[in-house]
Amino acid sequence: MSAKSATTTLAATRRTEIGKHVSLLRKAGRVPAVVFGHGIDSIPISLDAHEFDHIRRTVHSNTIVELKIDGKDMHRVLIHGIQIDPRYRHLLHVDLFELKSGEEVTVEVPLHSTGESFAVVRLGGTLLHNIDHIRVRALPENLPESLEYSVESILDFDTAIHLRDLPLPEGVTLLSDADEVVAKVAPPKVEEVAAVEAPVEGVEEAAPVADAKPEA
Repeated sequence: MSAKSATTTLAATRRTEIGKHVSLLRKAGRVPAVVFGHGIDSIPISLDAHEFDHIRRTVHSNTIVELKIDGKDMHRVLIHGIQIDPRYRHLLHVDLFELKSGEEVTVEVPLHSTGESFAVVRLGGTLLHNIDHIRVRALPENLPESLEYSVESILDFDTAIHLRDLPLPEGVTLLSDADEVVAKVAPPKVEEVAAVEAPVEGVEEAAPVADAKPEA
């Protein structure tokens, strides 16, 4: 099962500030950004830093963003790259990739498991998720927001779910290795019980040498 890619909106303003002057934008609470894509001229813009910081924490890399520039020009974009100050963790720059109708894009799609595994519930195993994202290619209108898979087929510790087992929506091509293991169940660990040494019956312990008194 898959969920269609979600869409969110974001306001932007065209900017003329470049080079050293972008520091003035940041001081004003905005972050410089650029919209680019295949066959289009790059568009320098600025975003409200607080608004974008909230959005980037709540969306995926495959979430389509409806970018409205100066309140009129609408562009469908993906968040392609974010530069962050490593010391102060401030937003420095944002790259937005514009989507074109009829042109496929490559994105990372999150995976979510559903159901319960017999090997976990009845055999006491531990469910292991080896990967949580896969790489796919699709037209913008076919991009899935996420993909779900059931772990109910894992009945023992020898069974595993591979990427090739996941049903993909129509129009979506898998780019990740199809033989990669998505999930499996590890058997429970056997706890080692420490052996307690029992005293040998019928043997008396000798008094410590340090307690013996020398003969007069």
